Amino acid sequence: MRLPIDTANVKFAAAGPAEPVLDYESRAPKTDENGVPLFNVPLFAAGTGVKDSISVKVAGEVKGLSEFTLVKVTNLIASTWEVGTNHGVSFRADRIEVVKASA
Repeated sequence: MRLPIDTANVKFAAAGPAEPVLDYESRAPKTDENGVPLFNVPLFAAGTGVKDSISVKVAGEVKGLSEFTLVKVTNLIASTWEVGTNHGVSFRADRIEVVKASA
């Protein structure tokens, strides 16, 4: 199941740099349907009484991330997954970009 997440009232900050998504068996970098490399971005999320950390996959490397860098997440989707007896939720976004400080 794929569920869109309303991020209007949520603030996001990087929990560290983006890391390439690797194939479990070959350890080769994974790409999206257009051949763009996928990256996992660790994020802190806070808003409307909720504070959590999540890892979000995005196509293309997000530059300029370090701990607590504020970011904007576009079109965040939660997807459930199941492999054998294991199951969970993964997150994917169309875009993650560093929020520029306003003067």
